[in-house]
Amino acid sequence: MGQEIEHKFLVDAKQLGSVIEDPGVRLTQGYLSERPVVRVRLAEGADATAQAWITIKGPGLLARAEYEYPVPPHDAREMLALCAHVILKTRRHVYIGGHTWDLDEFHGALQGLWLAEIELPAAGADFERPAWVTDEVTDDARYANVALARATEIPPR
Repeated sequence: MGQEIEHKFLVDAKQLGSVIEDPGVRLTQGYLSERPVVRVRLAEGADATAQAWITIKGPGLLARAEYEYPVPPHDAREMLALCAHVILKTRRHVYIGGHTWDLDEFHGALQGLWLAEIELPAAGADFERPAWVTDEVTDDARYANVALARATEIPPR
């Protein structure tokens, strides 16, 4: 069984500096199901390349089952049209202390929200927290992507 162990944090965008010079990848992700979470994600680069995946996630916030499969971008676009809830964000990868941080800048109704995620090999694994990371929201279900897709504004802290 695939498993994801991931911490999620709010980000102070004012402290990002040169980190955001990278244009990142534009992600459109929609939810075909919420229980279990079945997500389709389309990643489009500035160079017009596109990749897509369908992901199935089990229950949980810090650790949960995860299965991910590539799909043709054309199929992903058609599946996204079936989704009632969609998130738009730009993802950048930042490498710190031997780990990759996924830095997400949200668009649309969530404009101004920045989140950082780090996947770890084990629940208790150590990692370095960059200065731009603020409150941990791993256990706050309001910041789960499926909840953010339904949100009409940034959740209050």
